Amino acid sequence: MNPKELREKIAKQELKAQTSGMALGYAQANLVILSKEYAKDFEEFCKLNAKACPLLEIVEGKFTQKIAHHANIYTDIPKYFIYENGVKTREEFDVSKYYSDDLVGFLLGCSFSFEEALQKEGLELRHISFKRNVSMYKTNIQCKKAGIFHGEMVVSMRPFSPKDAQKAYEITKAFPKVHGEPIQIGDAQKLGIKDIYKPDFGDVPVINEGEIPVFWACGVTPQIALMNAKLPFAITHAPGFMFISDVLNEDLMYKFE
Repeated sequence: MNPKELREKIAKQELKAQTSGMALGYAQANLVILSKEYAKDFEEFCKLNAKACPLLEIVEGKFTQKIAHHANIYTDIPKYFIYENGVKTREEFDVSKYYSDDLVGFLLGCSFSFEEALQKEGLELRHISFKRNVSMYKTNIQCKKAGIFHGEMVVSMRPFSPKDAQKAYEITKAFPKVHGEPIQIGDAQKLGIKDIYKPDFGDVPVINEGEIPVFWACGVTPQIALMNAKLPFAITHAPGFMFISDVLNEDLMYKFE
């Protein structure tokens, strides 16, 4: 199905699955919705930490104008998280009831975009093979602070042989608007990750003998910043349950304006 058809099924709640591998060829995005009071600081946080938070579109109101044709960010994602005072309080499939003119949406680049490029070059993505969500971890890397927004970078991990890890590095560095090249290859402890088999988000990884972990900056990073900021109210996508855009992945190989 094309992105529009998928978004329609998601809005009708006929599709509630995580979106990795869907709408091949098209970019997916992370979502943060928060009060206008905090929007300028959050925009600055994204700009200061662009590798983890590559900003694709700011949405005033319900509907996108840039990366999808008039899509509704309050209905067109399979699963949302609701945060109150920095704590996740609910999971929802439709957040229309929370809409107000005071809220601003941010759509951020997602690593699912470069995954297609990796697969085209013959690299297996284990989480897709096993129909799982990618493994994600908090790290010891501190993001640059903007206003009340601060916190650790989150990374996503995909295992490869050492040779394929270098190949993955070369492929993904061509995608600066969707996290770009890995930030670390082969050593989870350098990122402060004590147990690779206990991710903070997503599913437990399957790592074969002879493979090493490869870590990319991840768009779940803003959720850590939101929790630390303890905003009275915020909405995000659930990790792995993304907004499917009309933008081609290949277009994100260059700066998206």
